Amino acid sequence: MKKRDDLDLEHFRKLLEAERERLLKEIDGVAADTQGLDAAASEAEDRGDVAELDAQNAIDQRLLEDLKGQLKEVEDALKRIAEGSYGICEKTGKPIPVDRLEAYPAARTLADA
Repeated sequence: MKKRDDLDLEHFRKLLEAERERLLKEIDGVAADTQGLDAAASEAEDRGDVAELDAQNAIDQRLLEDLKGQLKEVEDALKRIAEGSYGICEKTGKPIPVDRLEAYPAARTLADA
């Protein structure tokens, strides 16, 4: 396995850890909103209100799944830093450009791979 000696891994670790914290806060917020919508739907008497709350809940559930997926990508990138494989394209084995890693620190592949 190749290892990148040209990267400031501490810099990318800090970026990823900050993103992980942001995602965890957002996940907590959306989860709390979802619980509130569930409670409101169970108390609503008007079928239109229930349908609207259910629709919003479905949107929040999709958002929650997306955020959890993003969190997994960030955590996987932190693992790659720990393992020494960070910054290497998983498909081609070539180095991922620093500009791409700056823009998306959790990148697994080259942009065109």
